[in-house]
Amino acid sequence: MSEGLISTRRLTPAVKAGLAVFARYATIIGLALMIVVFSILSPDAFPTFSNFINVLDQASLAMIISGGLTLALIVGEMDLSVGYAASLHGVLVTGLIVHDELPISLAMAIVIALGALVGAANGLIVTKLRVNSVIATLGVGTIIVGLAYAYSSGVPIVAGVPEAFLQLTLGRWFFGIPNPIIFMALVVVTLWALVERTAIGQEIQAVGGNEAAARMAGISVDRIKVLGFVISGMCAALTGALLASRLGSGTTSAADSYLLTAFAAVFLGSATLRDGEFHVLGTLVGTLIIVFGFNGLNIFGAPTFSQYVFQGAILIIAVGLSSLGRMLAES
Repeated sequence: MSEGLISTRRLTPAVKAGLAVFARYATIIGLALMIVVFSILSPDAFPTFSNFINVLDQASLAMIISGGLTLALIVGEMDLSVGYAASLHGVLVTGLIVHDELPISLAMAIVIALGALVGAANGLIVTKLRVNSVIATLGVGTIIVGLAYAYSSGVPIVAGVPEAFLQLTLGRWFFGIPNPIIFMALVVVTLWALVERTAIGQEIQAVGGNEAAARMAGISVDRIKVLGFVISGMCAALTGALLASRLGSGTTSAADSYLLTAFAAVFLGSATLRDGEFHVLGTLVGTLIIVFGFNGLNIFGAPTFSQYVFQGAILIIAVGLSSLGRMLAES
């Protein structure tokens, strides 16, 4: 029994109830306050329709990779390879289009399939070899970095990128909405429906909630865990491909920084509306908090280092709120 759990049991019911409300709604309140404060401080630049669309556009890729990571965390595992995997797939999709002259749709399908393969490798290492997921995915991620450099020799693939590939993220095919927002919406709705509205989603939540009980209920825990990693890998691959489209190049380390962003978003999301449970809509709220924060800092001309300070602080706060929610739920 943890010391934190013991201390929560010494609190009065009223204080516990207050802390529970705080843990559930602090992220949403924080997002609302952030928007209000930034709007007051910069009424001409921040609270505009075009800026909010820009925020959603910037949040889109972070949400896609974070959404996949959410599935891995729901089943009780970590995936530290997602950022490296996204970088590799960005290089691969660009190379397949530029060097091998494959159609864009085929190149995208190949890298997403490879993302599923990377996820399956992570899942099998964790479930069959019983390697801790932190070690397994960190090791796989390091291998992925080597493969990315082997494929590109560390040189960005820039020349010859077709305009049609760039339009995947720069275009506005539906109602003037930037394409990345459409991709994000499709991923969010798909993942939410999978987890919350399907039988396999109930199994996913059961494995994450109590693995031993899930086994006793006849659920194939290993299969569900592998599925969580596969979905995480596919979302990382899609993120990497779309990032390559946005940048107009395949670069070996382009998406590495998405790892920290994804974990911060997912843990913030676990402290949203639920008692420290990972869920897709919560991850969306967490992503918006991070991106709105970055957007506000940019509008006010804050130095680059402040973004790293902000993101690190957000991660610490997110884990703290998530832990508080879990302790209150168990006490």
